[in-house]
Amino acid sequence: MEYDINDFKNPLFTVDSVLFTVKDEQLKVLMVKRSNEPFSGRWGLPGGFVDVDRDDTTDMTALRKLKEKTGAKPQYLEQLQVFSGISRDPRGFSVTLVYFALIAEQEVSSRIDTVDEAQWIGINQIESLAVAFDHKLIIKQAQERLQQKTLYSMIPVYCLPEYFTVGQLKSVIETIIGKTIQRKSLIRRIEAADMFETVDEKVKSGGRLAQLYKVKEGVDIVNFERNLSGA
Repeated sequence: MEYDINDFKNPLFTVDSVLFTVKDEQLKVLMVKRSNEPFSGRWGLPGGFVDVDRDDTTDMTALRKLKEKTGAKPQYLEQLQVFSGISRDPRGFSVTLVYFALIAEQEVSSRIDTVDEAQWIGINQIESLAVAFDHKLIIKQAQERLQQKTLYSMIPVYCLPEYFTVGQLKSVIETIIGKTIQRKSLIRRIEAADMFETVDEKVKSGGRLAQLYKVKEGVDIVNFERNLSGA
């Protein structure tokens, strides 16, 4: 018997991205204000429907929608999970594949008429914000995953400038996980990762000179068996 896709009701299928950054010791998430229904005027995650004529993969969909709606260009995207249900979208049963990433803050602006504006919004503002769909839940789960990865990997370097100090890296980690860490534990982790090289330059930091580091060319993010120690 020949299969006919039109014999079946198909769910709405979209791809959304949760991009985080750390700026001024505050964790922020990239949001867009919707200009069309459903939820016109509310804030949501940048994303949209898969275009089977343009997208070979959902990775391509995610990057395309980020470019159209925000102009952001992340260095990497990681799959978070799938969210689905009959009640998450008033248009019908919907499925969304969610990606997330931690990136350096970029200038963002909408390039599509379905979005009024794009903006980095402080994570502490999300709860009181008028947010579309189930995107508050998605952001919360993405934040929890980011916190976990921060404790056992070097993912925080993705939002640092090219040259950075131990103090800057420590500050980013503490902002993400919401607690202090031991400086000596971080230095041991930097040495063990073998991801970084020192720069022949130092900068003033707290009345002393601090060593600058940069990520080595072509290295992958290192994961550790144990979490960072708290202060």
